[in-house]
Amino acid sequence: MNSEEEFYDAETGLESDDSCEVSFKDALVYDSEQVTAGGGTTTTTQENGVWERRKTLPAEMISRNNFSVWSILKKCIGMELSKIAMPVVFNEPLSFLQRISEYMEHTHLIHKACSLSDSIDRMQVVAAFAVSAVASQWERTGKPFNPLLGETYELIREDEGYRLISEQVSHHPPVSAFHAQSLKQEFEFHGSIYPKLKFWGKSVEAEPKGTMTLELLKHKEAYTWTNPMCCVHNIILGKLWIEQYGTVEIVNHSTGDKCVLNFKSCGMFGKELHKVEGYIQDKSKKKRRVIYGKWTECMYSVDPKVYEAYKKSDKKMVADSKKPKSEHSCEGDEGDELPGVQETVTVIPGSALLWRITPRPAHSAQMYNFTSFAMTLNELEPGMERVLPPTDCRLRPDIRAMENADIDTASTEKERLEEKQRASRRERSKDEEEWSTRWFQLGTNPHTGAEDWLYTGGYFDRNYTDCPNIY
Repeated sequence: MNSEEEFYDAETGLESDDSCEVSFKDALVYDSEQVTAGGGTTTTTQENGVWERRKTLPAEMISRNNFSVWSILKKCIGMELSKIAMPVVFNEPLSFLQRISEYMEHTHLIHKACSLSDSIDRMQVVAAFAVSAVASQWERTGKPFNPLLGETYELIREDEGYRLISEQVSHHPPVSAFHAQSLKQEFEFHGSIYPKLKFWGKSVEAEPKGTMTLELLKHKEAYTWTNPMCCVHNIILGKLWIEQYGTVEIVNHSTGDKCVLNFKSCGMFGKELHKVEGYIQDKSKKKRRVIYGKWTECMYSVDPKVYEAYKKSDKKMVADSKKPKSEHSCEGDEGDELPGVQETVTVIPGSALLWRITPRPAHSAQMYNFTSFAMTLNELEPGMERVLPPTDCRLRPDIRAMENADIDTASTEKERLEEKQRASRRERSKDEEEWSTRWFQLGTNPHTGAEDWLYTGGYFDRNYTDCPNIY
């Protein structure tokens, strides 16, 4: 049996049963002049009454062939890039707040975790969700727009059973806070992210500082983790490519279970590119499951004894395991050429499939390498403006212009908005006035004890009279 056949024939012991299916047949349906209940995203109506979200952007991406990033970055080696103004052509038509919402693409995994009775089974599905949450970054080499201070984004998906609100709570340093909740009070998923970017000469390294917290309310469990490092190679010359690396530790604060995932760097010959391997241990530190796969493709779970027996039977794997490992950084990379990539994961017999990535649309390469989910995030249907706050990033004119391939307007509007933000900051400084966040406040994460931005509630009451005019 070849690896592709093994992929599809793997044991899928965690497939959903009828008892945990999420149904929203009672969700209200409106025509194209209205919005969904609670102001969620609506879509183009069909003759059969079924709503469909858009499957493409209004225009193809703008070519970057005639633009050089070197003239901007050559003085920034080793520096953090959050204060460097980049030409709009290197952006993608989404705000970083919208990019954060892509964590929710595989929400079905959270629903699955909620349905499971065993804590180890729940942990392995949560681990798969943590990996899936960063999968959309594959080949996404465009930079999302920096959110303006006070900018917000909401996403309501009745069919997938959740709603999300995010806010840019700080500008220097840039901090984005988000809070997602189940429509049936099954879970809450929240966090705040401070993305630190550094340029190392041929690559840009992104450290997504901040903690993710997932609470499964029925089980009274809370899981926390931090996302892996991300590096974009060949910024100056050659084909851009992305890798993620580092250790992700997922902790169940209620049971003491822990999952340790190693996002592997590509290595000398690219054999480890995109690979993720790790294990789940219980509170007594006994290994209960081994997790493996690729963050660009799929994740599997297998019994540790089966995994070890398989390793011993494969001489090549044993030889590779003896090679010394070292911490990886983008700094000082000798060669940034994209290595050859093995396209499929070798499945160990007896493994359970936890997650498989959703295939991207055929025209993705012409649409900033967006997933089908990402294609819908900036969609503004007729009637939405009546219920959205004026701070929602769907209303940003620079992002809207870039989505329509109007690079001149996008650049002009981006500069206008940035100058307006600077002017507002000068006015507040003159009046000795502090910026007040609207939907989040700085507090303490009850599970980690660390400082965190926590949702204060009230956003979906739809009272936005005191929202600032930032556009």
